[in-house]
Amino acid sequence: METQETQARLSGLADLVSRIIGLPSCIPYSFIAFLARFSIAAVFWKSGQTKIDGFKVDLIEGTFSLGIPRLADSAVDLFRDEYKVPLISPELAAPLAAFAEHLFPILILIGLATRFSALALLGMTLVIQIFVYPDAYPVHGTWAAIFLMLIAQGPGVFSIDHLIKRSRSMS
Repeated sequence: METQETQARLSGLADLVSRIIGLPSCIPYSFIAFLARFSIAAVFWKSGQTKIDGFKVDLIEGTFSLGIPRLADSAVDLFRDEYKVPLISPELAAPLAAFAEHLFPILILIGLATRFSALALLGMTLVIQIFVYPDAYPVHGTWAAIFLMLIAQGPGVFSIDHLIKRSRSMS
């Protein structure tokens, strides 16, 4: 009799644990995707901001300097002395990276051309991992996982991509 009671309690405990473990499945993908988009966009935006002068925007810190952006004097030196990306000159790599680190994060944040933008920044991440900071694979792996999630699943309903898709299906 005691064994049946014990089994019933264990079964009830197992059900409770199962329900607790299942709770995160109630989190909507769109919320997860928005958090991922905001977070990864911030990483690349902040990096891009270090490469330009005259235009600074950091919504979290409240930093705003809305001048005309220009490549920072230190950006080319950074690519020449530290990054040393092969096959492309520092004079070309610096402005391209600064541009990409501003354009693609904005697109990802608002959810416009999200899959394409995530693919572009995944490519940049691979270049950084392979040629610039090969020991930073834990960080780059995290970035890659976010980009792959966005490429595979899309940006979620809180995005312009979703609005475009919805308006096309209505017509």
